[in-house]
Amino acid sequence: MDIEREILETDILIVGAGPAGLAVAHKLMQLVEADGDMEVPEILVMEKGSHVGAHALSGAVMDPKGLKELIPDFVEKEAPLEAEVKSDAMYYLSESGSMKFPFTPPSINNHGNYIVSLNKLSAWLGEQVEATGLDIFAGLAGYDLIIENGRVEGVQTVDMGLNKEGEPRSNFEPGSIVKAKLTILCEGVHGSLTRHAYERIPELLADALPQSYLTGVKEVWKVPEGRIKAGDVIHTIGWPQPSHEYGGGWVYGMSDTMVSIGYAVGLNSPDPTNDPHMKFQRYKCHPLMREILKGGEMLHYGAKTIPDAGYYSMPKLYHQGLLLCGDSAGMLNPAKLKGIHLAIKSGIMAAETAFDCLKADDFSADRLKAYADRFDTSWAKDELYKYRNFHQGFDGGLLPGLFHAGIQMVTGGRGLFDRRRHERDHKYMMTIEQYQKRFGKKPEKHTVKLDNEFTHDKLTDVYKSGTMHEEEQPSHLVIADYDICNNRCTEEYGNPCQHFCPAHVYEMVDDDERPGKIKLQLTPSNCVHCKTCDIADPYQVIRWVTPQGGEGPNYENC
Repeated sequence: MDIEREILETDILIVGAGPAGLAVAHKLMQLVEADGDMEVPEILVMEKGSHVGAHALSGAVMDPKGLKELIPDFVEKEAPLEAEVKSDAMYYLSESGSMKFPFTPPSINNHGNYIVSLNKLSAWLGEQVEATGLDIFAGLAGYDLIIENGRVEGVQTVDMGLNKEGEPRSNFEPGSIVKAKLTILCEGVHGSLTRHAYERIPELLADALPQSYLTGVKEVWKVPEGRIKAGDVIHTIGWPQPSHEYGGGWVYGMSDTMVSIGYAVGLNSPDPTNDPHMKFQRYKCHPLMREILKGGEMLHYGAKTIPDAGYYSMPKLYHQGLLLCGDSAGMLNPAKLKGIHLAIKSGIMAAETAFDCLKADDFSADRLKAYADRFDTSWAKDELYKYRNFHQGFDGGLLPGLFHAGIQMVTGGRGLFDRRRHERDHKYMMTIEQYQKRFGKKPEKHTVKLDNEFTHDKLTDVYKSGTMHEEEQPSHLVIADYDICNNRCTEEYGNPCQHFCPAHVYEMVDDDERPGKIKLQLTPSNCVHCKTCDIADPYQVIRWVTPQGGEGPNYENC
């Protein structure tokens, strides 16, 4: 289908209005204003969510270091800080009991940090950016990365008003071509344009180890007073994760009556029935969690993936016409499970580099290399390098992981090995036959009764996420080969997509055309944009692409 597209031109294109993208925009405008002589450049900030913060989800305990560098008077400007951390606790859980650690490991010591709602913080940062005179274009989603002669030239936005077959409807609006001297990708975890960059610019990942991910599932609860105090932070390891798998949970006191509770599950699990959502529901049933939540009400839900492999899995940060920031660049501390401060710092460094490029009117790779140089001499690099082998230390399970974490503390992050190689997460998933040979039984998911009062099914949680998609549009979950899903995957893995998706997008139903057989049924309108399917599918035939702009979850207080 030949489509005539509007071409928009800008100097700087920022894709994603999360902490990283907003930090780029804010810092760049600060630098332009301080310069005095520079004409204000054209800067376009695009955000696929319906509003700034709609797709922002995190735990979240924030190290204020990055925000303090960007906006030193953030407290006076009434940044939405739910509570300053007052206490830390770490527990090891068994199925019915718990053991409190006698000390808090340094990596999760949160003294001086703040409990925040990332969607509220992002909205506030958006207001600070708009106060500089910049507009943020919410509901504008990038579909394709434009690369010409090896240089990133900009982005094509999503076509609006297509039917399920991809044909134009009466309200069809073709996506635009946004051409930029510099495109800065701040899409968050496993962004679709960032994936285009990795696939079409091989040098970006040439020296990087594969990224590893967890899926974090979270609910916000209103609870009776006396259960928790504002600023209380609890982290847990152990149950319900098997000892050979990676993951853990948290409880954060957002106020005396508001609790953020969640569970993060490694996607390198050998178990084809690995279900982060179900593990989270079981987690809430633990006596320690039940004591906090009982008599309360679940208000909000969300799920997202977390890039957790650390320093050695970071890509090259620049290319001709391109910079990568925040989670798009894998800037997350795997030991602390914190990335907001690193995202903001990356945005600051990207803005400083973009400013220098504007002054010189030079956006070549040689000039953009200054971004990587800034990173190499920053506290962000020091922090990430200190925990460069943390995730890999848990490859053998929980107990070896704790041992390696201790050795890494003594050796400055090296441990007994440095830069240990690992595979992409989906390669660790075992077939039913392989699993039975290793563990002596077929994979069987542990479940708990879902009453939709204390424990919740996926559809109820999706409703609580505020997720909305127009039904009449092409699926943004593209299946390359349904024959694999309906036949080979059923036999070999038992269709793990129906388990690992935390939003009931994938369902195996009876196939009327093949009595006794099942087929995959997709419900893309349930998708909360976590990207788990794109990462964990053992055949890699599922690809997440952007739906129409403004669609997806609408997180509140998350």
